[in-house]
Amino acid sequence: MFDWNDLRYLLAVARRGSTLAAARELGVNQSTVHRRVAELERKVGLRLVHRHPTGYRLTEMGEQLLPAFAEVEESVAKLRRAILGLQHELTGTVRLTCPEPILSRIVASGFVDRFHDRYRGLRIEFVISDRFVDLAAGDADVAFRSGEGSDERLVGRKIADSTWALYASHDYVERRGQPHSIEDLLLHDLIGFDGLLESHRATRWLATALPGARIVARNNSVLGVLSAVKSGLGIAPLPTPIGDGEGELVQVLPPVQELARAWYLLCHPDQRTTPRVSTFIDFVVEELPILRRVLGG
Repeated sequence: MFDWNDLRYLLAVARRGSTLAAARELGVNQSTVHRRVAELERKVGLRLVHRHPTGYRLTEMGEQLLPAFAEVEESVAKLRRAILGLQHELTGTVRLTCPEPILSRIVASGFVDRFHDRYRGLRIEFVISDRFVDLAAGDADVAFRSGEGSDERLVGRKIADSTWALYASHDYVERRGQPHSIEDLLLHDLIGFDGLLESHRATRWLATALPGARIVARNNSVLGVLSAVKSGLGIAPLPTPIGDGEGELVQVLPPVQELARAWYLLCHPDQRTTPRVSTFIDFVVEELPILRRVLGG
């Protein structure tokens, strides 16, 4: 009657409210979503979506069928997991690389425990680094990576937004006052990055937006900069999930648009169909609502 795979596109549109947002979630282009939803409507012979100025909405018939469509999606996911379990022993290690500052947030969210509880034969091994670990060279299996996702050797999808803002300690603000604009930062002490982070976008932004700014300290890791800010030494850009999670800090200026990027789940194509890696990726997709809060705040 129809290709069940087309249901993924309709469900994504229903959840996200637009074909653009659905395309981002599924890792395809917008025209593909348009085409697959239209093909589904043609095959079932029913109008399932209406386009409104504010986005896509399901028709009444689409709303009635949505629970059944969702059940099909879940059933297919369960079937896939069952087949993988029968065809392969899901045992071994999935090596996940991610920046050091988000490790504690991932663990605290219960993500690791839930994965281990479901897949008793698999274990997550973290490869922690503030530099990009080479997936193509086999240094890790999968990555949570913030940036442009520009390595053409890898495949993946966007999983969250990455935002940065300016932070200082409460003690610093009491002593020195709070800046009210980017220009005000020229009157304050700033903390910068060096070493592995010397070419980081935050470093480039500080040099471009605040030439001549007073840099009183530099560190080669985000956690090192965080520690310096907490000590009251000065102001620094930090990821909002990290800065907002520290009770000792205050966000002195709102998120900086120039520092906004995306979080990606990446792997090498050769690893994508490996059962243990494929299972991990499927689990990440299920956990996206939680991971978006962990990674993006």
